[in-house]
Amino acid sequence: MKKVLALVLVSVLALGLAACAPSAPAPAAPEASGGGLVGISMPTQTSERWIMDGHTLRDILIERGFEVDLQYAEDDIATQLAQIESMLLRGAKALVIAAIDGSTLSALLDRAGDDGVIIISYDRLLVDTGAVSYYATFDNVGVGRLQAQSMVDGMRAHRGSGPYNVELFAGSPDDTNSFFFYSGAMDVLQPLIDSGEVVVPSGQMSQGEIGTLRWDGAVAQARMDALLAANYSGGLPLHGVLSPYDGLSRGIISSLVAFGFAPNTDNWPIVSGQDAEAASISLIRTGEQFSTILKDTRDLARVAADMVEAALEGRSPEINDTTTYNNNVKYVPSYLLIPYTVTAENYQELVIGSGYLSEADIP
Repeated sequence: MKKVLALVLVSVLALGLAACAPSAPAPAAPEASGGGLVGISMPTQTSERWIMDGHTLRDILIERGFEVDLQYAEDDIATQLAQIESMLLRGAKALVIAAIDGSTLSALLDRAGDDGVIIISYDRLLVDTGAVSYYATFDNVGVGRLQAQSMVDGMRAHRGSGPYNVELFAGSPDDTNSFFFYSGAMDVLQPLIDSGEVVVPSGQMSQGEIGTLRWDGAVAQARMDALLAANYSGGLPLHGVLSPYDGLSRGIISSLVAFGFAPNTDNWPIVSGQDAEAASISLIRTGEQFSTILKDTRDLARVAADMVEAALEGRSPEINDTTTYNNNVKYVPSYLLIPYTVTAENYQELVIGSGYLSEADIP
């Protein structure tokens, strides 16, 4: 009997200890497929195109199994530096960067490149660093040519024969694309200026004179106010305005209206633009803005995602240009997409028909 009781007590004790013991840890969840963390650094949310770029790229990468850290720096260089530092501290294996100032990130990117981080320059060229792996962009010199040619074509078609009085605007001096757009535009305009078909009454033609810091429409509007007051108060006609971005075009148009120019009349100048923003498509429909340039950011985001995926898998991304974009250290292997000129005659096909914007998007 004592032996039986002892066995019973041992069994009860064992059961009690088992009940008190911590449960075994659950098996760890399998890691998500994909190539790890990708940081996306965009310059600002004040332009609808950058919102579309960032969100489209993020969605593509997430769909392919990557973790994504998307940040907007709101046109503050220090903020962009801090955001990229944070991405690297989190262990980002790749960075896709549309820089506010392409020259201010070089030291940070050099360190990241030394650590094996893949760095994709997105639409704006990162300069003064050899760490840039690839460049995803459009033919930005070609964009400038299209902008200038559309202005010239519009003047020839709607403003009689020359000479044509025009004023020139450029983008932000700290954005490398501004120089490419300007270079392309002057490829078209300089021969016409030399021949006398195009005249710039203000005399302001250099990149330094016509640049618009941070692509700010209010800055463009103020400069247009000053140009009109100084050069056109006596009734001199203005036939065209070269604007490299829709946000600037809208500021320029506001200045023209305030000065007394009337849309859809013979004294209304031909105004160019870029990015096919919804507000400017509306102005193209009403005849206030003559043209814009469509750069389909859905295609650009796909190209950048393809670059990230291929590079992190040890493959060579698709490249179609190796001799155009020198960032002061090297020619950066690039993929250049094709831009398109949009006018009242073709916006339905290019912008609406392609699904880039819907009718509901246009105010």
